[in-house]
Amino acid sequence: MSRFIWYDLLCSDLAGAKAFYSDIIGWKTEKFPGGDYELLKAGDRGVGGVMALPDEMKRAGVPQHWMGYVHVDDVDAIAQQARKMGGKVMSPPSDIPTVGRYAVLADPQGAVFAIFKPQPREGEQQLAPREMLGNFSWAELNTTDWQSAWKFYSALFGWKATSSMNMGPELGEYFMFGTDPKQSMGGMSNAANMMKAPAHWLHYINVKNADETARRIPEKGGKVLNGPMDVPGGDRIAQCMDPQGGVFAIYSAGKRA
Repeated sequence: MSRFIWYDLLCSDLAGAKAFYSDIIGWKTEKFPGGDYELLKAGDRGVGGVMALPDEMKRAGVPQHWMGYVHVDDVDAIAQQARKMGGKVMSPPSDIPTVGRYAVLADPQGAVFAIFKPQPREGEQQLAPREMLGNFSWAELNTTDWQSAWKFYSALFGWKATSSMNMGPELGEYFMFGTDPKQSMGGMSNAANMMKAPAHWLHYINVKNADETARRIPEKGGKVLNGPMDVPGGDRIAQCMDPQGGVFAIYSAGKRA
């Protein structure tokens, strides 16, 4: 509960996005019954979905982007609480028949995310393990005031502080959190100030080899924005952009002793 469990790519070019990510990440797509939504599957496990940007978003100039969904027990109560704490309800609580209930929110600094309560179903598969190739394993909030953002998210979801590190005078502190104080699931910092970008969530996808994947991204029309680089523990990461402008990151685990 209260962790990111699903990820949607809202596309300006559906066919192009499917081709890029299928090639780079290895996902397969599967049509979801009764609409234009398609599941993204790593092996036989669903990890996210892909759909065309709604017309109102296109008219507003919203670019292709990823959106993560946090599992909650009461979508309506969390949306109301977020509004009271200075957040915004971008899309009010709504039902997806046979799937669950969701809402799209923005934190006080403007980073957009979604909340979701899945509808229980008999024989439903467990969530894909975080470490599985093709799944998402880390959520990073690049914001303008991480300390204020932390007050918001910790109150909203009950997240716990896990650790932090100083990233130097330009970036400052990189603060990590999880649902359990012993295991991090994401981090946050004031990186949006350094990027001169709006506050946003960045989601990391597990790949076998970050360097090899990063090498192939420009060949398929994308860009590597930063990296590949080492992170503590010998793992490798890179921040990237798909051909239509959607920003994502890749992660590969280092060799363990």
